[in-house]
Amino acid sequence: MRSNFVRLLSGTLAAAALALAAGTFLPRGTRAAPAAPRVYTGATDTAVFAGGCFWSMEKAFEHLPGVVSATSGYSGGTVPNPKYEDVGTGRTGHAESVQVVIDPARVTYARLLDVYWHNIDPLSTNGQFCDHGPEYRAIVFTRGAEQRRLAEASKRTVQARFTRPVTTQIQAAMPFYPAEAYHQDFADRNPGDYNAYRIGCRRDRRLRELWGDAAGGGH
Repeated sequence: MRSNFVRLLSGTLAAAALALAAGTFLPRGTRAAPAAPRVYTGATDTAVFAGGCFWSMEKAFEHLPGVVSATSGYSGGTVPNPKYEDVGTGRTGHAESVQVVIDPARVTYARLLDVYWHNIDPLSTNGQFCDHGPEYRAIVFTRGAEQRRLAEASKRTVQARFTRPVTTQIQAAMPFYPAEAYHQDFADRNPGDYNAYRIGCRRDRRLRELWGDAAGGGH
């Protein structure tokens, strides 16, 4: 489904999105500020989330202050070392996921949960936005009792906002397998294709319907 949108919208929408991402709409004579260098204190913690397209989930976390790295991959399945084509069949049990390594002195797990919820549709079952199938289901994979406690508390808070059931799963962490190299940093390396996909998938429109001004849009 995702690749179809990229192909269908790779024309005018892709060009416009690329121009926007490249900063061509900045006032003449100005330059975009350089990204702040990623520094951390040495101690790290790890969180894993599945929220549909891993390009989008990686983008949501990657430039968040305190994040050391965000890696697209697969988790939640039973087949070791899965490949993208295998996961796409829905038969390996994996969901597209992102592994987020953080400096806990600069960003909390609770903050990661807040970013996560505001970048997904928590009411969607077995898919996210235009992507459908078990490989796109939404899951918070928890590592230890404290992450579990915080995840469940955040889910209750989200549920209080909606009348329909929040279907996002919370489950104990399972092995995480990094995705192929061409999936890593996809949104940053391919802004035209990524933004064409994001527009075609109507991700931001649905996020605004759910979250209003608090909707996530990547960082």
